[in-house]
Amino acid sequence: MIRRSGVTIEDVAAAVGVSRQTVSRVINGSPNVKPAVRERIDAAIEALGYVPNLSARRMGGGRSYVVLAINDRARTIENWQARRGNDYVDQMLFGGMTACEAQGWHLVFELVDTLAVPARRGLANALASLRPDGVILTPPHCDNPALVDLLAERGIPCARIGHRDGADTVDVYMDETGAAAAATRHLVALGHRRIAFIAGAANYGGSALRIAGYRAALAEAGIAEDLVGDGDFHFETAERVIGALLSGDAPPTAVIADNDEMAFAALHMASARGLRVPEDLAVVSFEDTPGVRFAVPPLTAIRQPVAEMIAHACNRLIAIVEGKGGPGRHEIPFELVCRASTGRVGD
Repeated sequence: MIRRSGVTIEDVAAAVGVSRQTVSRVINGSPNVKPAVRERIDAAIEALGYVPNLSARRMGGGRSYVVLAINDRARTIENWQARRGNDYVDQMLFGGMTACEAQGWHLVFELVDTLAVPARRGLANALASLRPDGVILTPPHCDNPALVDLLAERGIPCARIGHRDGADTVDVYMDETGAAAAATRHLVALGHRRIAFIAGAANYGGSALRIAGYRAALAEAGIAEDLVGDGDFHFETAERVIGALLSGDAPPTAVIADNDEMAFAALHMASARGLRVPEDLAVVSFEDTPGVRFAVPPLTAIRQPVAEMIAHACNRLIAIVEGKGGPGRHEIPFELVCRASTGRVGD
């Protein structure tokens, strides 16, 4: 079906023999239309190729039909400029856009600085320009109470990715602590006792939760010493940290990296030192972006359900706007995907 921009709401009303207001009520999801009439209007919209005008929908229902998702400006632009890609953003857009599209809504993606004052100002500007009906805060914005307070002041429903209290917001998360513990237990089961954890940026709350899960699994296995390094989610930083660990008197036999970029750094450092993966150094990553499947060897990884979390957040926000839901906690399961980068010590 080719959508024709010249078709108006009046054309649909004339084709069905109803008023313009009745067509508007169907477009805006009003329940006050008989089912038979609604079916005829939907059929006419499809047959004529009518595309509802967003401005008209706003006027008719007082809604924007827009969910706004904001992401870390500096880190996102840095990754784009360095041509490293940004699978997290790709998965955000995939999950959010398809969820919104299914309900006749729109996802708008904005980049906002993470420093406190610029963050609030950036979100306020986006709210004024876009008038979204709901907002998704991704890490680290989800940890900024000033942004949550701003949305509460404006009466705009908020979803936070990575939070888990859900008292006044829609909190959608995976079990970060459990995921890191699962990765660590996997390595312990393969006989590893010196397992390093290369952490991400400290202002991302998930990084601290993953360190906690890693340490809990080590303690569970009776391993007293942990090897935590700060990789800041960067390849070059992780290279230096992992290189220092591998040069020590008792180097690790396994590395867990807080994202795929740092896991690639582990592969590079192993190769530079003549170490075999996984025979001499096992590697586990978080994220599971497409590149990990093409690495040599392919990386064992915690698959983060980013698309699923964003889609769920969109659906819950839309439900709130339509009077069908409220705040709450929603856990989306992670998956440990085992590949060739992990094996028994010395095998």
